[in-house]
Amino acid sequence: MKLAIIPARGGSKRIPRKNIKLFCGRPMIAWSIDAARASGLFDHIVVSTDDIEISAVAKAYGAEVPFMRPAALSDDYTGTSSVVAHAIQWYRAQGDMPDLVCCIYATAPFVSAADLQRGLQMLADSGSDFAFSVTSFAFPIQRAIKLTEEGRVQMFQPEHFNTRSQDLEEAFHDAGQFYWGRTAAWIADKPIFSTDAVPVILPRHRVQDIDTPEDWERAEWMFKALQTG
Repeated sequence: MKLAIIPARGGSKRIPRKNIKLFCGRPMIAWSIDAARASGLFDHIVVSTDDIEISAVAKAYGAEVPFMRPAALSDDYTGTSSVVAHAIQWYRAQGDMPDLVCCIYATAPFVSAADLQRGLQMLADSGSDFAFSVTSFAFPIQRAIKLTEEGRVQMFQPEHFNTRSQDLEEAFHDAGQFYWGRTAAWIADKPIFSTDAVPVILPRHRVQDIDTPEDWERAEWMFKALQTG
């Protein structure tokens, strides 16, 4: 059994009602549900939420909400792995045990069915515990600077001040879209960012964190451009 879990609690603060706020004309979470459905990979597409309104929207767009997430797993400090493990344990209590579970973020409108399919294939081919979406940093992280308490600047790695950009190792970061994992790895709370994971590399133009109103506006511009491109 393959299970998709979409975490979507109701208590978002920086962008109120973020998970169901209209994004390009549809509730944000609908885009993640659509990608999961279009992939044809999952026996169940489950939204894990503590919120009645989110539950209703999720069901309207074709997801299942077979349980309400407990308050203890719905605060600002609960990690993704705990939410996924809770869903797995719920299915186990019903007599169903998924083999593979993919956590798809509710605020990932750029996630695609093809990338989900590619992630599953990479997980199978590699024998790893996890496969998740990543993208490259646009600027060499070795030449990053920070602001001091005095309002000046300081390099994190000053030894690379004169190093040519093309001579620096490329760096990647979590794209925040999806995380395929084996059930045993989720239950054991194994670290996702480790040598037991393989990267599903995405182009930078299809990756956007959405944490502020400015992020939201930028993401909508990018999304519309991709739809018409």
